[in-house]
Amino acid sequence: MKYFIQLEPNNKYHIFNQAVGSEKLFRNDDNYIYFLKKFGQYISPIATTFCYVLIPNHFHFLIEIKGKNHLYDHYKQMEISKEKTNIKSETELNYEEFVMQQFSNFFNSYTKSYNKRFNRKGALFIDYLRRTLVFDEEYLRNLVLYIHQNPIHHNCCLFLYNWKYSSYNSFFSDSPSKIERQEVVSWFGDLENFIHLHSIKNINFNQPNL
Repeated sequence: MKYFIQLEPNNKYHIFNQAVGSEKLFRNDDNYIYFLKKFGQYISPIATTFCYVLIPNHFHFLIEIKGKNHLYDHYKQMEISKEKTNIKSETELNYEEFVMQQFSNFFNSYTKSYNKRFNRKGALFIDYLRRTLVFDEEYLRNLVLYIHQNPIHHNCCLFLYNWKYSSYNSFFSDSPSKIERQEVVSWFGDLENFIHLHSIKNINFNQPNL
């Protein structure tokens, strides 16, 4: 059960999941775009994102759950917007449950839209959200490489910059982004080393076969 640990405030996690059976999570460009839009709606308020990749039948993200103050503020704003009167106090709120509920809402929202679009029924994602705790800086750097190289591993493209549905290309853009680009690059020393390691290192360090 190592992939089902609690998502606790101020910790970094590798989160991932895949479609049921031989299904695809993403059949066209609109699906990828809509998934990221929903991620921004449900997850960005509660987590910082460092990198990601979306593959036709699965995804990977490297995130950090925000601190309790941020989580509580978002919870409170949500409850007020719903005109709830029984708002929990900061000490009453179960932060881990709140975070998992946000992910559940995210997946349910995407699945509902996907099923309607393709006239299908039932679950789209396998099991629950899978996650592993990021425990040191070496693991952190390797995980960035592993995530960005996933499209090559699955024969989706020949070069990292050819795959549109990952965060890799955002590191070379000046456009606004929710990716913490500067922090990620700092883990590699500078952008030159970031590029160099992505080009030469094929990472497979006891990660799930996704």
